[in-house]
Amino acid sequence: MQNTPRRDFLKKSSAATFGFTLLPSYLATGRSAEGKQPPSKRVNLGCVGVGGRASGVIPSVSANGAATPVAFADVDFNARRVDANLKRYPGVKQFTDFRVMLEKMGKDIDAVTVVTPDHTHFPAAMLAMSMGKHVYVEKPLTHSYREADLLMKAEKKFGVVTQMGNQGHTSGGSVQFAQLLKAGALDGINKIDAWKSPGLFFMDKNRRISAFPKAEEQPKSLNWDLWCGPANMKPFSKLYHPFDWRAFYLYGNGMLGDWGAHIIDFAHDFLKLGQPTQISPLLMEDHNNVIFPLSSHIKMQFPARSKKLPAVELTWRDGGSYHPKVTEQYHVDGKAPRLGGAGTLLHRADGKYALTRGSHSGSSNIVSTDPTYREQYAEALKPNGPKFNHGASFTAACKGEDKTLSPFTVAGDLTKTLMLGIVCQSLNEELNFDRKREQFINNDRANALLEGPAPRKGWEEFYKMV
Repeated sequence: MQNTPRRDFLKKSSAATFGFTLLPSYLATGRSAEGKQPPSKRVNLGCVGVGGRASGVIPSVSANGAATPVAFADVDFNARRVDANLKRYPGVKQFTDFRVMLEKMGKDIDAVTVVTPDHTHFPAAMLAMSMGKHVYVEKPLTHSYREADLLMKAEKKFGVVTQMGNQGHTSGGSVQFAQLLKAGALDGINKIDAWKSPGLFFMDKNRRISAFPKAEEQPKSLNWDLWCGPANMKPFSKLYHPFDWRAFYLYGNGMLGDWGAHIIDFAHDFLKLGQPTQISPLLMEDHNNVIFPLSSHIKMQFPARSKKLPAVELTWRDGGSYHPKVTEQYHVDGKAPRLGGAGTLLHRADGKYALTRGSHSGSSNIVSTDPTYREQYAEALKPNGPKFNHGASFTAACKGEDKTLSPFTVAGDLTKTLMLGIVCQSLNEELNFDRKREQFINNDRANALLEGPAPRKGWEEFYKMV
């Protein structure tokens, strides 16, 4: 599978000729599915995961014909929303196993999108990177702390373009946050409230379970063994596939993993938070070892990074009672700011004002009874969009025309923080973390969860590639 990477070839020559062996019909005629770019200027995509969220990711990465899918791999081509991409890109070669896809079509693939359940992100991304393929991986990047660390090392070793799918990180909201930082509006942030309303089945008390579901007849179109990948293979249940797998520690990362990457990403990156030194459970409602809590409130302590970046206390709330209390000093025109179902409230140590932000590409706003602060930072508050959106930025970076804003150096570090919170959710106990050694202090159970479970037989090789 060690094929010569074509990334340098793409960057050096926009007039290169691609040597296809298996051509979809719209490529054989020299026309893009989007109809705007000739073959010599397109990035060839191998897509791991075709339905669900991939129904948005693949067209985003391929927008305006900048990239073209040449191979699809999915364990169930009859799953939800698969047909959208099959109709959009007719004739693309189909595979059940991403390993077979990369072995048979590796020489025709420049970049790979990985849009699958959390527990299978790592092996697909690692194999593609080891073959010199650029990778776009949905959030959260991995299913364990160790996997995130390995992908960060692989990014450095293999020198490929990387991007995690937290789309707001390449947006006007992200540009605005950087402007506020540069203007000094974010100096002295020492407390962050982050929240997400309930929205998944495990956050409905009437649908809660505390044991793995019983076996059900699986769809004939589904390869259940490949769906489970490196994780423990439980009997098939509709509670896993095609959607609700996120509820289970075994396969998903709960609401913190699902939405944390869209909510705390700006603060984590721009304020250089790194990893917390202490993670404390404040509320773990209906805690059990199978699915995530009904409601989960966690407090994380981050050390000071500089004079302008003091120690930070971050509180995450999902499920019931998810909104933080907003004191009157942060009311605007006598009214408390509307917080919405997801977002952050950033507090300054001097208490002059706070900043609110939603999720994804949401912009920030200064909240205070004193309007002069909003006037002081009026210029920095103006949104300015980036040159490319998140998907287009990845494709442009593959061609050497841009740099991604959520590469694994950034996204992996954020994912590590999310994984530390998930270990706290799993154990429901206070944890102290050594940032230098990247280990919990005097807690073998917690450190075992950092490693994640041993991969099933046949999947070990992916953990030995760096």
